[in-house]
Amino acid sequence: MELSPVLVVKSVKVVGVPPGEVSAIVSRAAVPMGRPLAKVDTRAIGRKVIVVATLAKVTVSRSYPNTILISATSRVPVLAVKNPQGQVQVVDSQGVAYATVSAAPKGVPLIDTVENPSSLESMRAAMAVLRALSPGQRAQVTSVTVQGPNIVTLKLGAVTVMWGGASEPELKVKVMTALLRQKDVVTIDVSAPRTPVIR
Repeated sequence: MELSPVLVVKSVKVVGVPPGEVSAIVSRAAVPMGRPLAKVDTRAIGRKVIVVATLAKVTVSRSYPNTILISATSRVPVLAVKNPQGQVQVVDSQGVAYATVSAAPKGVPLIDTVENPSSLESMRAAMAVLRALSPGQRAQVTSVTVQGPNIVTLKLGAVTVMWGGASEPELKVKVMTALLRQKDVVTIDVSAPRTPVIR
């Protein structure tokens, strides 16, 4: 069967990302213009594009008569992590550190870590802590320090909260909330929430 010369690649369309990222994606995709649309290896194009660390997902398809369509989803930062060298990396909801930035994006909590690079387990523990807090409590968090997946500490205003790991988040929040009501509390340890310690 002879392929119609009409059904060849004449354009590439990128959707799902900010306009400023489109040209870099088109360049990385290196779609062969003029090739019959049916013969274009969409998986190979997808593999070339997904290596861009800021992308979470890429789908490449043929849009007849003449277009290769690249649908991309950008990663969304949920944490910014400052490593011992002072570099700040943004981390998505999967715990993947995907870009180094000069400062934490607006509204994204900054976490200090002694690990370099930060482990996926540690990032997930930090996210679990922040997810467990109420919006009001999250707004009071001035710092989060992660020394490992089971050693997360946060500061709520002037009070240091030793959270521990990601287990029993609801109970930890209840205990912490009750203990925060006490006067002159400097440190709350809810790492073992059934036997909390205050100082």
